[in-house]
Parts: sequence; structure tokens; C-alpha cells
Amino acid sequence: MNPPTYDNTLNEHYEPGSPGNNEPSVYTVGELSAALKRLVEDKFGYIRVKGEVSGFKRATSGHLYMSLKDADSIIDIVCWRGTANSLEVFPEDGMEVIATGRISTYVARSKYQMILERLEIAGEGALLKIIEERRRRLEAQGLFDDSKKKQIPYLPETIGLITSQTGAVIRDVLHRLNDRFPRRVLLWPVTVQGPKSAEEISNAISGFNLIKESSGIKRPDLLIIARGGGSLEDLMAFNEEIVVRAAALSEIPIISAIGHETDTTLLDFAADYRAPTPTAAAELAVPVRGEILERVNENNSRLFVAINRQLEFLNQQTIGLSRGLPEPIRLLEESTQRVDDWSERIFLAMARTIDDKKSSVDVIKHQIAQPLDYVVRKTQVLRGILDRSEAIRLMKIRMLDRDQGDLKDLGARVSRGFAAQKFLITQKLINLDSLLESYSHNSVLERGFTIIRDVKGKPIPSVDKLSKGENVTITFKKEGLAEAKIISFSQDHMKKKIEEDDPESESTI
Repeated sequence: MNPPTYDNTLNEHYEPGSPGNNEPSVYTVGELSAALKRLVEDKFGYIRVKGEVSGFKRATSGHLYMSLKDADSIIDIVCWRGTANSLEVFPEDGMEVIATGRISTYVARSKYQMILERLEIAGEGALLKIIEERRRRLEAQGLFDDSKKKQIPYLPETIGLITSQTGAVIRDVLHRLNDRFPRRVLLWPVTVQGPKSAEEISNAISGFNLIKESSGIKRPDLLIIARGGGSLEDLMAFNEEIVVRAAALSEIPIISAIGHETDTTLLDFAADYRAPTPTAAAELAVPVRGEILERVNENNSRLFVAINRQLEFLNQQTIGLSRGLPEPIRLLEESTQRVDDWSERIFLAMARTIDDKKSSVDVIKHQIAQPLDYVVRKTQVLRGILDRSEAIRLMKIRMLDRDQGDLKDLGARVSRGFAAQKFLITQKLINLDSLLESYSHNSVLERGFTIIRDVKGKPIPSVDKLSKGENVTITFKKEGLAEAKIISFSQDHMKKKIEEDDPESESTI
């Protein structure tokens, strides 16, 4: 049997059939991995692989990692950060795609993988499936509710336009606006196709909504998002979730005008109104100025005719009413006669009133007293008051004298009562002092008793407070103290002895 042969890329120093060399050379793991890497990269250049995206994730470095799988196999995919920012289709789990790139190996884990450089949807059916699944999910979240749709202003002062700066859409929209009703237009240029398009459109919607009055730029009253026709892949930016959410959260009403009349994107569901074309969006945004002027002129003519008709009717009505009115001179004649009549009646009434007042004055004049008589009468009244005052003064003097005598008598009685009370209190104090003295222990000592105290000087009230061998002191009446030691004691014996000596004693001392 011939010996096995090996590829020259793996064993450059081995030649089959060489004498004395029947075994391959030994390589390190790194050398083997490097040789395999060169072999795979040389064998497979740029290839296209179709499969379903699985396990997609974005690293903090910006690189993308995922796998492509089918019913039988799976292959790892790596997309470096520089390439990831330019992908036309952003991968999602479950998306069926065609990946273009090159095969390489990851030496650290002995794995082969594909370096991704381009990604596209694998057929229009797969793309429609992704869009439909996304539509159902966003609809379930309430982003397409009709109750959230905003009313488009009848004649917006400023219109915000989000579209490509170089496309024909902007010219069509501006031209149509100028034909119908020229308005101020703020353009926010974006790319309407490619990997960055969705983010730019979302930022444009949010940017218009963030404009404040203090910034010096008036915030648009209406937004138009427009682009021309294209394939389903070309319109994918308007199906991205970030664009749909930005449109649903917009405070400014939005008109969506994407593609042709048959094209439908998810932005159309989130926008407040959908226009079949960008030109139709301009027509929906503003009315026709000529039609408004014609309507205003027509209304002006109708208003002028109505006013003239009303004025003519009022004039005829005034003429008819004036025929029933009397002549003004006749009204004045009657009023003049009435004034003359009232004037004459007023003069007569004034004369009568004056005569009545004069009579009243004469009557009152006779009722007024003479000054001298009035003074004499008041003098008599005053003299009577003085006499009564003098009598009252004398009576008070007599009452004062009587009260002073009563006061002296009362003072004498109070002095006698105080002396008697003082005597009684003094006697009571003397009696209490004698009683207190009788209760004192000195009186007890005078009767022949003694007081027994412990070494601390406290009296010993009973025998049960004593202990054998305890030192005590005995106090007598005047002779002084004696020291003693308790040798023995008997409570019953001592109580009996004390009762025999002093039957009236209540306790043992």
C-alpha cells in the first residue's frame, strides 16, 4: 500500500516517496491554523450565500455578528463597523437574505466564517413578509389608530418638506404649491434610499417638531414626506420602525407621498393623510388661490346684493311707518300749550304755599316767650335747685357725724374681740406645748424607762431587731449612756416582764 499524500500547502517540506522520510513534519497549532486560513481564503474569493438571519447582535464596537442558516447547515457571519454603516438592508432575526462577502477563518477558535460586505433581501416575497409582520406588530401597539390622526390646516403658513435635495420631487412640489397657493416652505434634505435614509428621515421629523418660537424660525404647520417611485427595496426606508414611530409621535400633521399611487409603505399608515403622489400632496396641502379669490368675489357680490336689498326693504318700511305719524308742528303745538298750562298752575301753587307759610309763622311767633320772662323763670328754677342742694348738704353732714360715732363703737368692739381671740389662741398653744412635751421620750425617761440604740444610734423598736452578741447603748433620763452587749433574749419573756412593770405600755422599747 502506498503511503498517504498531503497537500503541499499544509506540508511544504514533505515529498512523497522520499527515502527515509515516511512521516509528515510536525507543525504547531498556529502554523496549521495559518495554513488552513490561507487555503480557505485562496479557494473561496467573493461568494454569495442565501439563508435566514439568526442570532443577530451588534457589539459595542459597532461590529455586527449573526448566523445564516437553512434546513441543514449554519455559518457564522461577521460584518465590520465600516461596512455595517453602509449596508442597504439592516439585518433582523428571521429575515431571508443574500449575503455577499468572502470566506475566512477565526484562528482563535478554529472556525470558518464569512466576512460580510453586502446584504440584500432574498426576493420580494420575503421582503413583503417582513413588512407585513412589522405592520401587524405596530398596529397592535396603536400606532395606526384613526383616533390619533390630526386635522390638516386649511391654509398653512409654513410647510416642512422632507425629501431629497437633488430629486425631481422637490421641484414638482414647489411648482404645484406656487400654482395653487404660494406658501413658505422649509426643506429638510434627506437621503430617501440607502442604509442611512431611515435615520435621517426620523431625525427630520423630530427636528421639525423640536423647533421653538424663540429660535427665530417658525415651526411648520404641516409636514410633507415625499419621494418618487421605485422598487420595494428602494422604498424600504419608509417601512423602517424608527420612521413609523417618529411619524406617529409627531405633533405636526403629516402628509405621506411615497412612490406612485400603487406603492404603499408603513409610513402611509402612521401619517395623518396619504397622497398618491408628491404632486397630489401639494394639492392636498393648500387650496387653489384663484378658486378662493373667485369664491370671495362671488360671496362679496352676493353680500353686496343682500345688503342693498335689506337697505331698500328698510327704506320702504320707514316710509310706510312715517305716513302714520302726525306732523311734528302739531306735536309741538300741543306740548307748548301743555307747558303754558303747567306754568300758570305752578305760579298759583307757589302763591298759595307762601300764604300758608306766613300764617304758620305768625302762629309760632305768638307762642315764643319773651326773653325777660324766660330769664325770670329760669332764675326761679335755679334758686329752687340751690335750696335743695343746701338741704342735701346739711343732711349729709348730719349723716357723716352719725357714721363717725358708729365707727368708733365698731372699733372698740373689734379690739375687744381681737383680745379675746388672742387669749384663746395663746391658751391653746400652751395646752398643745404641754401635750407635746408629755409625748416626748424625755417624759418617758423621767418615768424610769430607757432607750436602747444600735451602734449607728438608731432606736431599736422591738426584740426581733436584735441579734446575739450585738453591741447596744442604753440611754437613761439624766445620768447619761451605758454600753451593753446582747447575750441572750426571749421575746415572750421580755413582753411579759414589760407588761407587768407597765400594763399601759403598747410596745417593747
